[in-house]
Amino acid sequence: MEIVQIVLMALILAVILTLLSKEKKEIAIQVSILFGIVIFFMMLTKFTVVIQAMQEIALKANIDYTYVNIVFKIIAISYIASFGIEICKDIGQSSLASKIEFAGKILILVMAIPIIMAVMEMVLKLLP
Repeated sequence: MEIVQIVLMALILAVILTLLSKEKKEIAIQVSILFGIVIFFMMLTKFTVVIQAMQEIALKANIDYTYVNIVFKIIAISYIASFGIEICKDIGQSSLASKIEFAGKILILVMAIPIIMAVMEMVLKLLP
């Protein structure tokens, strides 16, 4: 299982970073960010499998692909913002992390407008 490998790598890296951070804090931060990027790209390849499965489900359910595409973009915004937030927290920049979180929420809200409008239209059609 890949999660066991990732956790073991993270635990080994945590020990290394603990030792490094005492003498070379800048290098420890860079190594930590690099590890995060490696994990991010490892999981990105797995995410393509999920996207393909969702596309197939959308086709079978006859759902407009525009909405599925919006959902994918919202998920991407969420994951990228979360990744940036954690990096900022790792380097002690919690206020910057809060700003990324705020921006992510606003972008998600903006992206969701077409879906919200479609739901509202369907509700209005159901009302007498």
